[in-house]
Amino acid sequence: MTRPVGDRGAVHTTDATRTGHPTARAWWAVAAAAVVLALLTWAVTAGWTPLLRTDRALSEALYAGDGRGRPVEWALQVATAPGSAAVRAVVLLPVLAWLAMRAAWRTAAWVLLAGALVGPLTTLLKETIGRLRPQFAEGGARLESLSFPSGHASGIATLVTVVLVLAWPLLAPSARRVWLAAGVVLAVLVGLTRMWLGVHYLSDVLGGWALGTGWVLLTALAFGALPGGRAALR
Repeated sequence: MTRPVGDRGAVHTTDATRTGHPTARAWWAVAAAAVVLALLTWAVTAGWTPLLRTDRALSEALYAGDGRGRPVEWALQVATAPGSAAVRAVVLLPVLAWLAMRAAWRTAAWVLLAGALVGPLTTLLKETIGRLRPQFAEGGARLESLSFPSGHASGIATLVTVVLVLAWPLLAPSARRVWLAAGVVLAVLVGLTRMWLGVHYLSDVLGGWALGTGWVLLTALAFGALPGGRAALR
């Protein structure tokens, strides 16, 4: 006997089918990010020669040099800014206000936690690992802060992933592809600027991306912020 459309059990089955796939994919993504971050952390702390050699070669090849002009410096600083905590706050604070007006407190709590704690997590890893910034014969940036993982890379990965998770249920399939592509391009651009500026190695950037993406998806799973979850927008 076929159940009617309005049968509660049938609705429950449909919801489970619809929401199970994003959750499974998110867990796989979190696991992959954790593995990447763990392997990079081991390679950096152990001084694994192939990684260090690749990092140094790419760093020297991409560094824009100390003699870059003001227009180039200005362009690099503008392009790298989306990974900063200040830009993250400028974007997410209005989102938090909008969620509060909708009384979406669970969603707001997730956005606040994901956006605010990625900075301290990155700093904790930096202090634990203790990797120095790239050094160049011409001088380089000579920043006193540590290098692995990149805070700008983890920051932009966090921002992009939060926005995509929030907007995903509201977007048409074609729009989702556009937003995803734009987010990936922005994250890659910020990562490249960290190497153009001479303040990070490639492995720093990769570690930052893994940390930011994995952190946001892990908290999204905990709060039910993925599509179909309790904290997902509808």
